[in-house]
Amino acid sequence: MPLWFKSRRFSAVIIPSLALFILIVVLGYGESIVLPGMLSSGSNRVQLMHIAPLIVTSSLSYSLTQRLVEAEILSVRKVRRFDTGLVALTVGIAVSASFGVGEWMGSQEAIEAGRNTIFLTGLMLIAGALHAQAAPLAPIGWVFVVMFIGYRDFGRPWPWAVTLHPAGLAVTYFFCLTVFVVGLAMNYRIHRSV
Repeated sequence: MPLWFKSRRFSAVIIPSLALFILIVVLGYGESIVLPGMLSSGSNRVQLMHIAPLIVTSSLSYSLTQRLVEAEILSVRKVRRFDTGLVALTVGIAVSASFGVGEWMGSQEAIEAGRNTIFLTGLMLIAGALHAQAAPLAPIGWVFVVMFIGYRDFGRPWPWAVTLHPAGLAVTYFFCLTVFVVGLAMNYRIHRSV
């Protein structure tokens, strides 16, 4: 177990990234930038909370690729279970913090950051199961595509742009949780050789 913690860079990567994510959610829950819309005639307002989950997904992607192959092949411990637990724990902490800040400050954007962390982590795990090098790029690509072509009109996202949906949509939560569970299952089933 200590070898697994060291190889996954838990204290060096996961803990600082969670601390940074929580700090951004606490301090920047109302901050936004305005970007030009590619498909709409106006501009698109992008919340900082739409970008914040990339801190969690990037650190998890990096952590899951740090392996001691020989030790893991010969290990009697269930490394896949540990990896699944690491992902679930990290996402659970990020979601709890963002939901807590959202309820405390009355910020829907902070709550959306938690929901988006669930979705983008699932997307990262699915992409990583299909091709290991795609894992860190899938959430980043999704966020940037949604930023520029995710709106039909000002403030009206397309149905597929789930990370832009308001926090109160139960269908969006269900979809995000489904993507996360599928990602966890695919990550558990794959056997990384490197």
